[in-house]
Amino acid sequence: MLDNFKQLSHQFLTIKNSPYKRYLIRSTNFNATRLSLVVGQRGVGKTTTLVQSLLANVKGDLFSDKILYVQADHFQMGSNTLYEIAEEFLAYGGKWIAYDEIHKYPDWSKELKSIYDTFPKLQVLASGSSAMQINKSSHDLSRRAVRYNLRGLSFREYLEISYNMELKSYKLNEICENHARISAEIIDAVNNFDLKIIPLFQHYLKFGYYPYFNELQKNEDLYRITLEQNIHTIIESDLSAIFPSLTGNSIRKIKQLLIFIADSVPLTPNFKKISDVLEVGDDRTLKTYFKHLEDAGLIRSLFKATDKFNRFETPEKIYLDNPNQLFTISTLNDSEIGTVRETFFLSMLPNHRSVTFPQNGDFLVDKKYCFEIGGKNKGFEQLKAAQNSYVVSDNIEHGAGRRIPLWLFGFLY
Repeated sequence: MLDNFKQLSHQFLTIKNSPYKRYLIRSTNFNATRLSLVVGQRGVGKTTTLVQSLLANVKGDLFSDKILYVQADHFQMGSNTLYEIAEEFLAYGGKWIAYDEIHKYPDWSKELKSIYDTFPKLQVLASGSSAMQINKSSHDLSRRAVRYNLRGLSFREYLEISYNMELKSYKLNEICENHARISAEIIDAVNNFDLKIIPLFQHYLKFGYYPYFNELQKNEDLYRITLEQNIHTIIESDLSAIFPSLTGNSIRKIKQLLIFIADSVPLTPNFKKISDVLEVGDDRTLKTYFKHLEDAGLIRSLFKATDKFNRFETPEKIYLDNPNQLFTISTLNDSEIGTVRETFFLSMLPNHRSVTFPQNGDFLVDKKYCFEIGGKNKGFEQLKAAQNSYVVSDNIEHGAGRRIPLWLFGFLY
């Protein structure tokens, strides 16, 4: 059995390895815990992250017997279990094992728990859909596993991949306090490649969030087709694997809901109205569909900034996850560039940050920083004199004072 999986592992390690290392690989020591789960949307680079992590442990040796990559939904799995593969791998000197697409495997949480509890010398890395819930699966892994959410490419990463640049990332407070100096340094670096930051940013908004833009040789039509197909697969395959109770009709309604959101963003939801339009039986079912889309990483909800957050309250606004989705599945026109700007800004904020809808402005981050998003002539009227408040302007290279270029928030990771 093991020989077949080793052969498959070598093939995948060869094909899926990449010289470019994303932010998660650079900033994470996966060996700090015995069980790590990398989750995220389809196409953001989870497989490459697993492969790079394995190879980093053996100095890039593709033939090392100490690493094994296993595609959990591969047809050669047959009657073999994750546990049996781990047991034999460890018996022959294995040390690091990675299971890809783990959410497609029945009882994945049960087997990972057994592997963790039985083989303390084995380092396990797994990847799956962002809709996976380690604390609500059949076996609670929250005390055993560390979950990492892999996002799509930041604007910084897009530039590095496209033009072989080396650019720094910055913390939010650094951008707010020193944006003029930081933007000047970045623009100098970009100008050294005889490039301009604004047109690069405009292209990124349409075609730069998913790493496969580079694999498709920058074919924009093929990129859109691939993205659309991936969205269908997320709903039809990934959600169905995680929530087996979903019926064919439920999947169809979830797709209709996503299109409704895409054509209405930023959507202020009226559940009764949406239920009537989509012919969904009740508000509770509709809210479950919204939750599935958010868990899958396809939409993001923004709630009011209140001291007492109620997780059962209605979101103030709902956005698609990133601008590339907007240009692929939405009927946006040029007059709705404001939605693109807001969607980009929200997509660049690390997931652990608190982002809410403030009384004045568009976004309140960490209950401290207030941002109003707009064009280069956007004023400060809506922000008034609020402390730590900033206007984030599109189509400018440099900012001054409390005016920050929009593109610069693409350097948060």
